[in-house]
Amino acid sequence: MDEMEVIGNQKEKPDSTRPTFFIHTFGCQMNESDSEHIAGLLTSYGWQKGNCPEESNLVIINTCAVRAKSVDKFFSLLGRLKEIKKKRGFKIAVVGCVAQLEGEELFKLQPHIDYVIGPDNYLELPKIIDHKEKITSTTWSGHWREHPYSLIRRESQVSAYVPIMEGCNNFCTYCIVPFVRGREKYRPARFILEEIKALADRGFLEVQLLGQSITSYRDPESNQSLADLLRQVAQINNLKWIRFITSHPKNLTREIAQAMAEEKKICRQLHLPVQAGSNSILKRMNRGYTREEYLEKIAMLKELMPEISLSTDIIVGFPGESEKDFEDTLRLLEEVRFTNIFSFRYSPRPLTAASQWPDDVPFEVKRRRLIELQSLQKKIQLEINANFAGRIIDVLCLGRSQKTPHLYCGRNEAHQVVNFSSSLEVTNKMVKVKITSFGPYSLHGEIVPESI
Repeated sequence: MDEMEVIGNQKEKPDSTRPTFFIHTFGCQMNESDSEHIAGLLTSYGWQKGNCPEESNLVIINTCAVRAKSVDKFFSLLGRLKEIKKKRGFKIAVVGCVAQLEGEELFKLQPHIDYVIGPDNYLELPKIIDHKEKITSTTWSGHWREHPYSLIRRESQVSAYVPIMEGCNNFCTYCIVPFVRGREKYRPARFILEEIKALADRGFLEVQLLGQSITSYRDPESNQSLADLLRQVAQINNLKWIRFITSHPKNLTREIAQAMAEEKKICRQLHLPVQAGSNSILKRMNRGYTREEYLEKIAMLKELMPEISLSTDIIVGFPGESEKDFEDTLRLLEEVRFTNIFSFRYSPRPLTAASQWPDDVPFEVKRRRLIELQSLQKKIQLEINANFAGRIIDVLCLGRSQKTPHLYCGRNEAHQVVNFSSSLEVTNKMVKVKITSFGPYSLHGEIVPESI
């Protein structure tokens, strides 16, 4: 679904005496966080971040393999870079999930690539790019490798990604993540808390804890759970909002929900991917819960936090999905009333169990179901957003709107896009906004001056 974007850091004037890198990132928040780590690491070695490939010595593509569409976009970008490289002579490094999946095969597919680096090997990047020959680095480490957080070059100065785990042990039949991110490994809580305290001291107001299956987090040193960690983070001074993503429904405990309800800094907002509303499809997906069990978790969350905002992921056209299965998904949307959804047509991914099954839902059926699903969700979001009209809400301002530069843009506690007017500079501040209008994908308003 379309959302208003905000302008990030201003373009920088390159220093001709220093080598320059450019990063293009595909994928999720974890990939965005990885790119911030890479940028900081290279900067610490004397490199500078460029504004485009044409002015760079090194172009880094941080890839996502979760959907075929992301992989197609990656190869399309590589094709464009091939022609630019002939004129500019820069090196190309492919990092992330596609690098891990394809390894040295990428050199055969795209000979103009110079380096292939998996997601567990970013720390080696400064050494690797010193080599003139082609290099592949896709080894796995069975334990957490701590990256120096002091070197991270963050895109925002007010909201920070903080990885707390990586990998997944669930092996959903459609999902490639366990094969490109490996098994679950957990970051020690002492490193997490140290980083967040440093961020709060620097004026960051929000932290987003990251993990592919974050609700399974366990501190490897104390065995404390995600709920324990959330409560400790909530005690850190100066923080305003705490979020965590992505949660797996089968590992969402009442203990976690109670921590959310009792600690006011933890946003009453949760992304809880359901993927499908049919028990037969959930079983084929190996999700580990039934429709009824998922709805029980939703009821528990709403009992503890009646105002909670929920979002989800949904796949349409999974192998074997009937019209009844799809109708079950539509009914689940109507029952839960998500504030936002991320919806996709099923596409087979290499190495997964489902890739061995017939992809038996025709493309046109997938397309029609996706349109129908998104149309229903648009109606639900419009109804939800109508309830905000006239209200005054807290908004974390992230900068100017790209599409409407005379307006500021931010997020509320429910993680909804809020575009608003202000005569004062409010970037990177928490402000109060009165909502004056709304659409299905964003809220619109004006700043409350006395809140600044």
